[in-house]
Amino acid sequence: MKMAAPALTSRAGSVNSLGSSPTATPGSINNNRLPSCPTLDFRSGARIEEVNRLIQEFSKHDQREYDDQRALEIHTAKDFIFSMLGMVQKLDQKLPVANEYLLLSGGVRDGVVDMDLDELGVYNRGSEYDMAFTLLVPALKLHDRNQPVTLDMRHSALGHSWLSLRLFDEGTITRWRDCCTLADHLSGTTNYFFSPTLVADWFQDAVELVLAEVQRKPQRGTPRVERVERHSTLLSMILGVGSSRMLYDIVPVVSFKGWPAVAQSWLMENHFWDGKITEEEVISGFYLLPACSASGQRENEWRLSFARSEVQLKKCIAPGLMQAYQACKSIIVKSLGQPTAMSPYHLRSIMLWACDRLPPSYLAQDDFATHFLLGLIDDLQHCLVNKTCPNYFIPQCNMLEHLCDETAMFHARKLALVRADPVEHLRSAIEQAKAANRLTQDMHQRGSSSGLPSPQAVPSSTDHQQPDDRLAKKLQQLVTENPGKSISVFINPDDVSRPHFRIDDKFF
Repeated sequence: MKMAAPALTSRAGSVNSLGSSPTATPGSINNNRLPSCPTLDFRSGARIEEVNRLIQEFSKHDQREYDDQRALEIHTAKDFIFSMLGMVQKLDQKLPVANEYLLLSGGVRDGVVDMDLDELGVYNRGSEYDMAFTLLVPALKLHDRNQPVTLDMRHSALGHSWLSLRLFDEGTITRWRDCCTLADHLSGTTNYFFSPTLVADWFQDAVELVLAEVQRKPQRGTPRVERVERHSTLLSMILGVGSSRMLYDIVPVVSFKGWPAVAQSWLMENHFWDGKITEEEVISGFYLLPACSASGQRENEWRLSFARSEVQLKKCIAPGLMQAYQACKSIIVKSLGQPTAMSPYHLRSIMLWACDRLPPSYLAQDDFATHFLLGLIDDLQHCLVNKTCPNYFIPQCNMLEHLCDETAMFHARKLALVRADPVEHLRSAIEQAKAANRLTQDMHQRGSSSGLPSPQAVPSSTDHQQPDDRLAKKLQQLVTENPGKSISVFINPDDVSRPHFRIDDKFF
């Protein structure tokens, strides 16, 4: 079911340029009895103009620009990760020979994919890392239409599935038999279920073996592996290159082309992206993530993910709404804490529903950021009080169904405090972003003064050509022109010198 839309009513009389809003008081109705006054938020009394200004200030500090050296350091870390994955493939040939990764801006804790945060630990930008990425690595890549695939949803909650390998070829079963749980099939044959926990254990062990080999034979210019930690089915790695520290959350997944039947009805509805991007772009593929439902069997249950589709949908979201979303995300993470029942991914889903529910002309208003921010908080509270947050792609799947009343109300009360004083919480988020940037800048300056190697001074072992000014300028252009966008990477592990990557619909 879809969440109810806030009422957008038109009022008689002349209103100011901010227009009518469910959370605002019209400030320029001109009559002889009511003096002109600033437009205010009814609930908190905050000036709409002041909240707009604070959202803009937060965006300025939250979106960081990188110079040539920083861009090359990001490039060097990315090449190291891809080279490492090529070595993992060569260990036992489990990974596809020519694999296709999805590289997303932001870590799992930022809500870029729908994974439970309870066991992931907390990493702080500025003190522990400067930039975060999530990398989805297909363990199985099921892109052949003639390849038999069985999504077994009989044992799972909505939005989840088991994956049987019983109909796969013997080569696939042989490679992955040690990462499967076994069950007897009705025909008397053995049914192999691809296990997310066993796949994650294998992947994490393989990465550790490769890293140990790399560290036994260190080469100049190779990134520093500052931290590697397992968090359930997720592997978090912090790499240091020069004075930059990059957090990579690496997730083994199953990759599919096409669209699952359980989400087919969603395609029949009208959506905000209709006419802006094609349906083929939206339904080009989906994933199974190693995450289970509250009542599911961890060793067998995968979670459906539409991260590839979300990359496309982001292109259709108005800038003002995206700024409000980023600010709201920072506020709720700080206010609700982590781990939390309400994750940033829930907020992302709420934003997508809002895009479907509200008129495009309303969402396109750049000076409506305050209304968007307050509306997102209101929707979050609504979801918690009703314990209902439908998955955007599978509306019949309620992502908060497992919450107990006590937990839901505890978080709803916290959000009520945020809603009562959005200015104070925005200022706190701004100060946090400033502090993180200062820590990053201090680290950068200390690294420069101590002579830490950078890819400009020492070429990476994974680069077969010396970086020059043209490369630096190109990399900087990609970073500055595509803030917050996601990158899809295709790489052959036998030739790591030639990665081909796509930022949304642009190929490089």
